[in-house]
Amino acid sequence: MSLPHAVLTSLLEKSTSGYDLARRFDKSIGYFWPATHQQIYRELARMEAAGWIESFVPPDAGKTRKKHYRVLAAGRTELARWTAEPAAPMDLRDALTVKLRADAVLGEVDLLPELQRHLALHTAQLAQYRRIEAEDFPPTAHPLPRTQAIQHLILQKGILYEEGEIAWGQALRTLLQGP
Repeated sequence: MSLPHAVLTSLLEKSTSGYDLARRFDKSIGYFWPATHQQIYRELARMEAAGWIESFVPPDAGKTRKKHYRVLAAGRTELARWTAEPAAPMDLRDALTVKLRADAVLGEVDLLPELQRHLALHTAQLAQYRRIEAEDFPPTAHPLPRTQAIQHLILQKGILYEEGEIAWGQALRTLLQGP
């Protein structure tokens, strides 16, 4: 996945200022494609130069004259082109797993504190996802509209990932603690 395509998607969801886009990004796409605010601003400039988006000052901007961005036809075309490309499977690089392999070879490494830290991080992320789910997708008898159903499934993927990491970490903790 590339950052410009993530930014295009976010702007198609809602035209906004660069600042508001970066804040929204942190709370949505940023969970699975993180980017700094500086990276987002650089991408906005590149995409505007490429003719994918345009900046404008909305009539209600007042004295701030804060620029907003919207996707142009060329940006929609580029996003459609990119979505048609095959996606590579997730590239899993995990330093803790490599450290475990090193522990298996060395037999003298105490990874329990690091594992506890990882478990705490995954537990906190799972709690965050559950809060989002409770706020954005309360139980209802009506089926969700397609857009919301897709967003909920993306969130559920994150929940399943965190639950899997926690279950794996708990099993590993049992092993590391020994008999």
